[in-house]
Amino acid sequence: MPRHLGLAILPLACLLASCGITPGGSSGKPQRTATQTYAPNVEERQCLADLGKTNAAFTPLPDRYFGAGCSTSNTVQLSALRGDYQELQVTNLGPVTCPLANTFAAWARYGVDRAARQILGSGLARIETMGSYSCRNVAGTSRRSAHSTGNAIDVSAFVLDDGRRISLTGQWNGGNAAERQFLRVIHASACKRFGTVLGPEYNAAHRDHFHLETGGGSFCR
Repeated sequence: MPRHLGLAILPLACLLASCGITPGGSSGKPQRTATQTYAPNVEERQCLADLGKTNAAFTPLPDRYFGAGCSTSNTVQLSALRGDYQELQVTNLGPVTCPLANTFAAWARYGVDRAARQILGSGLARIETMGSYSCRNVAGTSRRSAHSTGNAIDVSAFVLDDGRRISLTGQWNGGNAAERQFLRVIHASACKRFGTVLGPEYNAAHRDHFHLETGGGSFCR
């Protein structure tokens, strides 16, 4: 897989159309989905070019429409990101919108990797997530979650170069002073970049992860 996807190869990376049966909808039952040939517009091409400049490893994905308000349009599959000195692995990610991928790449490098070095004395090696796209509602409501369009990522833990694993479950309240400071610093950093950031102090449903979401406005908890 090419690490840097220039605009010249995007049409080859983004072909084709088909119909298939894919899980979707709040019931979890299979629904027929439509896949459309991917022809990025000017804004989308610029977003992909910007993502390439971050040295992220990614593949543009065809637009897919699952019905019931769920879709993955203008999305990419992220394989890895780039820190100041090395590649940063990411786990368990599905499709994410290109704007979200760009914001996530910047946060990983400038917010998380640098904070890890400054506060914990070790660089970042891996970001562990609980996923991105999921056709579901916001808990307790009838409103579709940002996950239903690939506009949100749930981050659960960070693994450092020295092998330490800093998780929201283990270290938000239970870690040492430096670990707790690290998590709060990167939470504050996320709030400056993403439209919505939810963490352990928001509610019990977010006790074990940061919910990072693109979009207008600013909501940080």
